[in-house]
Amino acid sequence: MKSLSRSIEITVISAEDLSIHGRPIKNNAFVVVQTAPDATRSTSVDTTGGTYPSWNEMLELPLPQESQFVRVEVQCRTSSGAKAVGGANVPVSDFAEGWIPNGYLTFLSYRLRKWNGERNGIINLSIRVKGKGDHVAPSMEGTFCSRSSSSSNYCGGGVAIGVPVMRGKESRVN
Repeated sequence: MKSLSRSIEITVISAEDLSIHGRPIKNNAFVVVQTAPDATRSTSVDTTGGTYPSWNEMLELPLPQESQFVRVEVQCRTSSGAKAVGGANVPVSDFAEGWIPNGYLTFLSYRLRKWNGERNGIINLSIRVKGKGDHVAPSMEGTFCSRSSSSSNYCGGGVAIGVPVMRGKESRVN
C-alpha cells in the first residue's frame, strides 16, 4: 500500500479566559500543537494579552493518516518553568473527513480543560489540510437533476436539515 502524505496548516488565533490556580494569567502564554509523538510545534510567547492572548500564528505539521486527534495545549511561562493552562483534543474528523474537502479553511473553537477535567478557557483556531490524503469528496451518485419551466436547474438527492420558523398568526398550524 502506498503511503500518502498530508499536512495541516493550523493557525492559532487566540484564547479566552485563561487562568492558573484560579487566578487570571498576566502574560507569557504560548500554544503547543502535536499531531504525532514526533511532530510538535509551538507558537511564540504572547507577552501582552494576559487572560485573552492573541497569536494569529500559522504552524505547519505533518498529519499521519492514522491520526484521530490533534493535541492543542496552552502553556504559560513562569519563573519556575512552563505550566500547563489547559488543553484540547481536536478530532481530525472536525476538519479533514466527511463533506469537508482538502484545502478548505475551517474555523474552530474548543473548550480547554485542565489535567483534572476542569474547564479553563477557550482556544480559537483555523485549520487547512494540505497534500494528498485518503479523503475523497462524497459521491454524487443518487442525485437527480431536472430543468423546470422557469429555466433554472435543480439538483438534489441529499439530506436537508431545517428549523421551522414561526412568523406570526398566519403561520400557525392547527
